[in-house]
Amino acid sequence: MNVEATDGSTADLPRVFLMEPEAIARTRRRVAAGDAALAPAMERLAGRAGEALSVTPPSVMDKTALPPSGDRHDYMSLGTYWWPNPDTPDGRPYVRRDGRRNPEGDSLDHPRLSAMVAACDDLALAAYLTGASRQAEAAARLLRVWFLDDATRMTPHLEYAQAIPGICDGRDIGIIDTATRLPYVVDAVGLLDAVGALAPAEMDGLRTWMDRYLQWLLDSPNGRGEAGQHNNHGTWYDVQLMALALFVGRRDVAERTAAGFGQRRIAAQIEPDGSQPFELARTRSLSYTTMNLVAFVRAATLAARVGVDLWTWRSADGRSLRGALDWLSPFAIGDSTWKWEQITPVDGDGLITLYRIAAVAFAEPAYDRISASHDGAERPHRVNLTHPGPEA
Repeated sequence: MNVEATDGSTADLPRVFLMEPEAIARTRRRVAAGDAALAPAMERLAGRAGEALSVTPPSVMDKTALPPSGDRHDYMSLGTYWWPNPDTPDGRPYVRRDGRRNPEGDSLDHPRLSAMVAACDDLALAAYLTGASRQAEAAARLLRVWFLDDATRMTPHLEYAQAIPGICDGRDIGIIDTATRLPYVVDAVGLLDAVGALAPAEMDGLRTWMDRYLQWLLDSPNGRGEAGQHNNHGTWYDVQLMALALFVGRRDVAERTAAGFGQRRIAAQIEPDGSQPFELARTRSLSYTTMNLVAFVRAATLAARVGVDLWTWRSADGRSLRGALDWLSPFAIGDSTWKWEQITPVDGDGLITLYRIAAVAFAEPAYDRISASHDGAERPHRVNLTHPGPEA
């Protein structure tokens, strides 16, 4: 595996961090050459990017409710698993039903943020791999509306994320709303910049927005509270911190986060046998175990940018990222039956992504077989484009 320190800014390569710049550039060359092995993944990406072209750029101004600040530019979301109290006349304070999503939140900002990031991600990748200017401009427009335009841009903080009616206007764990999304925006920006879709002033504006948000994550009570979370929230917080820090040139923040990650996250969340007890305690235990492991492999990728090897990090009593991957493997491949609570169907997307990235990082064919078992023989998932591996 390659743990060489790099910020991805090598000439003629996109400045990306979750992807290897050299690998995605290699995919671009293979696409241009008409590599048949990539055709199924490119066909699926083209379909998704085509759908994204019709997405009206969402913004925080679209929500129906007004944040407590009175400023609609402030992001606002509802606690995902919180519902009206059946025992009170006004339904307050809301009560928690873990794993059961309350659709009331659909009128607020979280689904709009998710839609923007998903569309931008597909459009930017398609634009970079094919040179399609229409996709590039559509992705750039999404970014302008959400982050840059005075009339529609989001203020860079999450004071009102995952509010609980009758209890609080926002929570530290609401930071998960952006933590699982903004790192992908950073790479989308890198791809768009590589094809000239963003003007220098727009790149400056995006860096300014991300830098202000990074500082809020570091300084605010909500940010400090999320940093102290011991489960997937803490893991994704660090992923977001490193991605933003690398993007805006705050290498010190990325180095500090990466250096402490092994003891702070791996040793604290992964047992010596590889299990993740904080995720197994959830009502969607397999989904959360996978989600957290995706964060771990993303963190290892980002840490490598500043010369920190989390792929092989191991505590004195044997806690490691590879141990967690191996513990989950028999369940992911279907050799063992999952015996913990999982109240919703499992989306195979996370397992495809997780084990493909791990297969490339560890040069481990067994991990790739797990990814393929959920992806299908033609390997149409986009991770096969973003993480082609040295064998490509």
